[in-house]
Amino acid sequence: MKDLTQDSEIKTILLFSLPILVGHLFQQLYNISDTIIVGNFLGKECLAAVGFSFQIHFLLISLSTGISIGTSILISRYFGKKDMESVKKVMDTGFVFCLLLGSMIALLGVCSSYQILLTFRVPSDLLGPANIYLKIMFIGVIPTFTYNALTNILRGIGDSKAPTCILIAAALLNIVLDILFIRAFNMGVAGAAIATVSAQMMSFVVCMAYMKKHYSTLFIDMFHLQFDRRELKKSLKIGTPAMIQQVFVSIGFMSLQFLINGFGTDCMAAYTAASKVDAFAEMPALNLGQAMTNFTAQNLGAKRKDRVLKGGKYALIMGMAVSACISVVIVIFPSVFISIFNRDVSVVNIGNSYLRIVPAFYIVFAAMQILNGLLLGYGRSFVPMIASVCSLCCLQVPMAVILSHTGLGHNGIWLAAPIGWFGGALIRAVYYIRIRKKADL
Repeated sequence: MKDLTQDSEIKTILLFSLPILVGHLFQQLYNISDTIIVGNFLGKECLAAVGFSFQIHFLLISLSTGISIGTSILISRYFGKKDMESVKKVMDTGFVFCLLLGSMIALLGVCSSYQILLTFRVPSDLLGPANIYLKIMFIGVIPTFTYNALTNILRGIGDSKAPTCILIAAALLNIVLDILFIRAFNMGVAGAAIATVSAQMMSFVVCMAYMKKHYSTLFIDMFHLQFDRRELKKSLKIGTPAMIQQVFVSIGFMSLQFLINGFGTDCMAAYTAASKVDAFAEMPALNLGQAMTNFTAQNLGAKRKDRVLKGGKYALIMGMAVSACISVVIVIFPSVFISIFNRDVSVVNIGNSYLRIVPAFYIVFAAMQILNGLLLGYGRSFVPMIASVCSLCCLQVPMAVILSHTGLGHNGIWLAAPIGWFGGALIRAVYYIRIRKKADL
């Protein structure tokens, strides 16, 4: 357990966030290994198929993360107050809810995967491999939901190291299984999906074992689970707006994917590759935002509002500085990054256009994510939700549709991303300044 209400703010944030950052990097390695191996060994068609299916998988991950955010924030608050009985009650309730919801989604997804692909006008030559990959990934929803629940529980009590170590092991296992199933057993995209689901299951089992050994009083006993409707209601009150926010982000990406699919296989493959680079590059900002959620919640629980103000300032400075450095590297060397996934000339050229436009605005993305974390930690999850919906539905997606139908083509879709970020950052900043003036933060 880690008390985030002691020591200097910058030291506390760094020590808590660094394991999360490493974990996020390996989470992306976890996700990206399928893309690299499929793109190099099975070709751009399979790369495009896996790329679209991953958008659905990302939606599911976002859903599970959003749901468990409310549990994590409540746990942080109770832990800050040293109310361990309530911590245990919230842990059990959140886990049961994620398990039930994950099981329902898995069943529905397996039954409707082909129709989903048709709805998003996936090219006919990609339907077969995409459907196989998507069905298997839906099966993996259950361990994904439960593992994310456990991860957010551990972060709620200040333990960010254990989830990181487990993710590292899972990422390495996923790579080994990818190569084994795809190269040695010639299982195609099905092998990539089975490798990912197997690694997810391992993560869940190891996390349960870790909690039993190190947090015996808080361990989630599957045969003696508590379920408290009042705590679930509190958790959902905080977590539902965060969940809706995450889901709208995913739906926004899927809407963009719908537009991209209309530009053909090369554009789909290029977007798959470029978005993976994007995901890695955005990790420091996302990491600091997530760290600020738990940092803020614990310090508010301990009535240390002064630490929230200082911590937010330090996080903004760090996040924007790191994002600026990453932007420079990617904008100068885009071909190097795209070629990791696929070396087809058309794919590389389209991917380069993405990486010369979107990364130039990472500093805006960093500010948006850190402000988001501050607001979530304070329990103001409604405003981040509204900001996400507005930036995506009122700015990014409409601008992508408009600009892509001009002479800009697919470049118009890339330009729409920073437009949405500016809108999202502005809404969050205005609200944050407002509550600061009221001395709430």
